Amino acid sequence: MSNKLSTLSNLNQRIIVGVLGAAVFVGGIWFSEWTYFLLFLGLTLLGVSEFYTLVGVQGMRPNKPLGLLLGGVFFTSMFLVQKEVMPPELLYLSLPLLFLVFIAEMYRKKPQPFTNIAFTITGAVYIAGPFGLLHLLGYLGEEYSWQPILGLMLLIWAADTGAYIFGKNFGKNKLFERISPGKTWEGWVGGTLLTVLVGYGLSYLFLDLEVYQWVGVAVIVGVIGVLGDLSESMLKRSLGVKDSGTLLPGHGGILDRFDSLLLVIPFVVAFLEIF
Repeated sequence: MSNKLSTLSNLNQRIIVGVLGAAVFVGGIWFSEWTYFLLFLGLTLLGVSEFYTLVGVQGMRPNKPLGLLLGGVFFTSMFLVQKEVMPPELLYLSLPLLFLVFIAEMYRKKPQPFTNIAFTITGAVYIAGPFGLLHLLGYLGEEYSWQPILGLMLLIWAADTGAYIFGKNFGKNKLFERISPGKTWEGWVGGTLLTVLVGYGLSYLFLDLEVYQWVGVAVIVGVIGVLGDLSESMLKRSLGVKDSGTLLPGHGGILDRFDSLLLVIPFVVAFLEIF
């Protein structure tokens, strides 16, 4: 399949992978809590692994097995707590596991040990942290609901689409040229406006949240999402790479596709838990 995709133009690759990816996401989130769990567990582990490979370009040597274990345990534990299968007190076991990174580094005999420790923890927290918090959206009520999670994904896609359309047609003023020369203020504003409109529309279809909640989430996605994109661009630029990976033909890697979502999730969770 990947060999056939490689012979297509970049645009055709993006379309095919985008359609297939959207179908997998919608189906996985909608079908059951377990397909949702497996989908995002896979993304968590792939994302953490991709991060470690990415920083390895500059000679960093994070503890990949321990980082993957840390990320997978946190993601799974958060899910089991939300399902009320595991008591929340057991989440405290993540703390000694986190500090095992320091102990393990003494036996690895790698150069720059504290740099390796920092990147090991950063990779797990950056990817597994937000994806673990995503469970809180799926369990805002007593049972799993796909609506807040799928709605958030639709808002992310709306923000990307709006930013592309407005930026391409009206973009003149650079948003953050030092990090991402292609992004403009016009694209950011246009993407935010489209996202708010989609959020308002979702309030009539996905009734788990009130109108003001959907609009609030949409504003967060529109404003914060592009900052997540810029954060990942800053990482890639500092490492001198174009894409975070090659897993998704025409789209780059996991971090390229979910950079906005990773930064948005903590803000959305905080907003919905407070309001």
